[in-house]
Formats: sequence, C-alpha cells, structure tokens
Amino acid sequence: MKAVLPRLLLWISCLWLVSGCAGPKKAVWNARVGNYTYDQAVLDMGPPDKNAQLTDGTRVAEWVAWRGGRSGSVVLFGGYPSTVWLDSPSPEVFLRLTFGPDGQLKTWQKVAR
Repeated sequence: MKAVLPRLLLWISCLWLVSGCAGPKKAVWNARVGNYTYDQAVLDMGPPDKNAQLTDGTRVAEWVAWRGGRSGSVVLFGGYPSTVWLDSPSPEVFLRLTFGPDGQLKTWQKVAR
C-alpha cells in the first residue's frame, strides 16, 4: 500500500501540471463570435497592442499571445569561449480580433510574425 500512494500522487500531479499548461482552444474563440464585445476583450486581456478603426466602423485589434525569443550557448574550453551559437529567433504570436460596427466579435485568428 505504501508503494502505491507515491505513484498515485505522482500521476495526479503530472495530470494536474499537464491540464494547467493547456491554452485556450479554438472552440472557445469560435463560441465567442457574435457573443463577445471589444469592451469584454479589453477587460479580459487589457488594452490591445495594436488597434485600428476602419471607415466602415469595423475595429481590428491585436494582442500579443506569446513573445518570441532567442536562445544560445557558449561552450568554455580552458576558461575561454570556444564555441558560440545562437539559434534562429522564434516568432511572436498575436491574437487578432475583428469587431463589427456593432462591437461584436466577427472573426479571430492567430498571426505569427
């Protein structure tokens, strides 16, 4: 019995960790089309990073969903750097929401740059 309890706790903590890392699904945004306003988006995610009002009253706003970055490594040999490398930068991912003149969400998409 004593050996089963640590394994069970390990499995439960792994499942908890994996479920906590899951991001919002596409179905969540699909369900919000027509039922989500610009004001609700600002309350949920803060002010957008980019925002444009079109002549027909449509508003396009972008929020940063994930910031890109770089990683690298320096290998020391005898106290001196012998190998230095950097990988290519990863793109930033933006959530672009388009709201109609009535303020309701019309479309959404994720954009990587």
